[in-house]
Amino acid sequence: MPTVNELYKEHEQLKRDGKLEEAIGKLQELLKQDEKHVLTHLALAVLYNKTGKHDLAVAHGEKACELEPQDTFNWIALSSTYQKAFEGTQDRQYIYRAEDAKARSAAMQWQR
Repeated sequence: MPTVNELYKEHEQLKRDGKLEEAIGKLQELLKQDEKHVLTHLALAVLYNKTGKHDLAVAHGEKACELEPQDTFNWIALSSTYQKAFEGTQDRQYIYRAEDAKARSAAMQWQR
């Protein structure tokens, strides 16, 4: 059975090769081993947006923030995920959510 790191590397190669659905499959396999692997949730957010599955992208972006709420990068990535979801759906709720996530990230940076 491949390790979490091996699965993540396999996903990266598949993504480079343009095999996005297969890359998603590798990441889903990885989450079966470690459902709290934040980097995987962030990668799934990107891939799901690229494949037009915006609800899934948002769910994984939000999960990354839930798992590591003090990491400003996660909030910036979530803001970007929301922006991409808006571009794909024209659903204005995503713009408001993107602004909120961006503001949270900025507030956390000021606290340091």
